[in-house]
Amino acid sequence: MKALFPYEAETRGIIVRVSVSYQAEQSEPAHDRWFWAYHIRIENQSRRGVQLLTRHWIITDGRGQVQQVRGGGVVGDQPLIGPGDSFDYVSGCPLDTASGTMEGSYGMVDELGASFDVAIPRFLLHVPVTAR
Repeated sequence: MKALFPYEAETRGIIVRVSVSYQAEQSEPAHDRWFWAYHIRIENQSRRGVQLLTRHWIITDGRGQVQQVRGGGVVGDQPLIGPGDSFDYVSGCPLDTASGTMEGSYGMVDELGASFDVAIPRFLLHVPVTAR
């Protein structure tokens, strides 16, 4: 699993796995625009069902400029994830530098009504040498 999803973090039995890929066809380096797609898998290895309600991203570009993004759910959904189940989605991130990082957290609530944050591991956004 590590090869497919090289980044992972676990909080209270919820595992967040991330893979990222540079999207050359959506990037325009001559106009300072680079784009990455990231695939997130959220696995519930706890004994209770959970619902993802919010997201908080911290996006840092190659110059150290930080942008924070907060919102409800992910890709228009607030998924319910039962014990032993997982939820996958794909999204993207543009930057005006050829490298950066993303990290953050999901706001969750379990089936008993307890709210908690789940860590999203820090992952790298970089242009592969072969694409430069």
